[in-house]
Amino acid sequence: MEWLLIVFVLMLVGAPIMWLQPSPRQKRQMQLRKRAREHGVEVKIEPPPLHYFKGTMPSYRWRYPLDEPGPDFLLVREEEASEELEPYHSGWRWRIAPLRPLPREANTRLKALLERLPQDALVLQSKETALTLWWWESQTGERFVTYVEDFQQLRDELRGRADRSRTQPLTPPASSKDDGFSGG
Repeated sequence: MEWLLIVFVLMLVGAPIMWLQPSPRQKRQMQLRKRAREHGVEVKIEPPPLHYFKGTMPSYRWRYPLDEPGPDFLLVREEEASEELEPYHSGWRWRIAPLRPLPREANTRLKALLERLPQDALVLQSKETALTLWWWESQTGERFVTYVEDFQQLRDELRGRADRSRTQPLTPPASSKDDGFSGG
């Protein structure tokens, strides 16, 4: 009888430790994020650019070089978009279309990439700083790596195509002795 009591106490002590272990889904997500980071992808959990969405979502980001910002656009999966939004390609709609047409190569690559993305990819966004994919991480790290090169090439084709031109900061005029404000 004593050994039964000992086993029961050990089970009570060990149960919380078992609850702290990551689930198989969490382990897969950790591996996925690790593989993404190994390939230069920045992974963050933050609110997505969806109007009705409350909470956070994983975002995978490919940064544009600081001196070559990218264009602004926002594509939303049709199931998540309003019917009022302009259709783009393969079940995606523009919520924010680029101000200038995308280069032909970038447009072709973007369309091919949208066709390949998993169904849980909900938003593809480009801002001056980065190209960002918002998705629920349904795939493994090995499968995700098959997208990385296409995203990197798309980012490279879009870099330097910012919608707004960068302006130089205003500089004060050169100081002169006769500035018209002499106090006398």
